[in-house]
Amino acid sequence: MDEDVTIPENEEIEEANEEVEQREEAIVEETKKPSKKDLKLQSTIDDLTQDLQRTRADFENYRKRVDAEKQAARDAGQANAILKLLPVVDNIERAIAYTPEELKDNTWVQSVSGLIKNLDKSLEVLNVKRILATPGTPFDPELHEAIQFDEDAEGEHEVVAEEMQAGYTLNGQPIRHAMVKVTRQ
Repeated sequence: MDEDVTIPENEEIEEANEEVEQREEAIVEETKKPSKKDLKLQSTIDDLTQDLQRTRADFENYRKRVDAEKQAARDAGQANAILKLLPVVDNIERAIAYTPEELKDNTWVQSVSGLIKNLDKSLEVLNVKRILATPGTPFDPELHEAIQFDEDAEGEHEVVAEEMQAGYTLNGQPIRHAMVKVTRQ
């Protein structure tokens, strides 16, 4: 049984091991490189992700705009309803202002006077406030509408001389300007 078996020498074994390691490294490097298919899929994923983000942002902007439009519509509706009520308040105030002296103690007249106080409180709850337009108040064109001007008056500052019709603000914004007579001081 003398077969000739040759045992590889250490150098041959080392060379074979190095060759195996090089092949393993080549295989690992090859698997690290994405294929064209993988690159295309990643590109598609990136595009879809950007589309989704844009769509979400667009929807959020749309929702905010719709909420703002709804609030504006509510505010406009509230302002219109209040504007229709203000002439009633004006008429009641005029009726109280021109009540004859002999009727001022009458219970019916006092009830009407109480009615205007209740209306004022109700308007305040709705965040409606009367514009200050008492004589001597500085004239503000954003709050007051000058319907008469005292040309003969002298002075540097324009002030309210008389309130002709009350003005009101809703949530701090004028819904009806106070109609006033203006003079100088």
